[in-house]
Amino acid sequence: MRRRLPMALLLVWAAAALVGPWLPLAPYDVRLDDMLAGPSSEDWLGTDELGRSVAHRLIAGARISFAVAVSVVALSCLVGTLAGAMAAYVGGWADALLTRVVDLFLAFPGILLAIALSAVLGPGIGNLIIALSLVGWVGYARLARAQVLSLKTRDHVAAAQALGAGRARILLRHLIPLLVAPLLVEATFGVAAVIVAEAGLSFLGLGAQPPAPSWGAMIREGARYMLVALHLVLAPGIAIMLVVLAVNLLGDRLRDHWSKEAGRA
Repeated sequence: MRRRLPMALLLVWAAAALVGPWLPLAPYDVRLDDMLAGPSSEDWLGTDELGRSVAHRLIAGARISFAVAVSVVALSCLVGTLAGAMAAYVGGWADALLTRVVDLFLAFPGILLAIALSAVLGPGIGNLIIALSLVGWVGYARLARAQVLSLKTRDHVAAAQALGAGRARILLRHLIPLLVAPLLVEATFGVAAVIVAEAGLSFLGLGAQPPAPSWGAMIREGARYMLVALHLVLAPGIAIMLVVLAVNLLGDRLRDHWSKEAGRA
């Protein structure tokens, strides 16, 4: 049961994000008569300062966190993998340039750089995805570069070169497929990092804008009423904690699995 719990939590999160728009939810309905009401049989997570159902807004917010996490990780992984693999395989000035660029990005704390980029681009989900992707590609580039540097001297790559295969073919057919396992582990941990970053930037007002029910924005709005309605902060906070914990546990399991496979090989 303990091994299945992380996957079950992730399936609930994904189901809420994908099926939520078709459920009979009312995350924007204002009911001033029910403002700041505690959990009840009708609203099992209570209501916020405008009488909106916290449970409905929590489910609707899952769609935002899911969309941002998947978009940022996919874009960062694609850009970072291609850049790191190409630089490592070509070598020379291309590899040196990528190394300097990566060092430059790593000189700044990631979350502070994301805040600065979001402030420059402006608030909104689209700009948030761009800002987090510009920060997140670095880790994938470093991983892809390190893997390709160790793989490009293998016999199957030398055989492909001897048969006249071009650089693009060697990268796409003989090198990048071998990076799937480590990149999958990196992407799993990346999802957890993006969820926390999206919540943090939305808390600061740089992500989803009202009345969008982002989990980070829900915490920001509920922080003003913590003494009288603690459920406004607890509900989205626990949701973030459970999803991030589940993603990290899944990442640990994948890492251990691939480590065992590599040891057997």
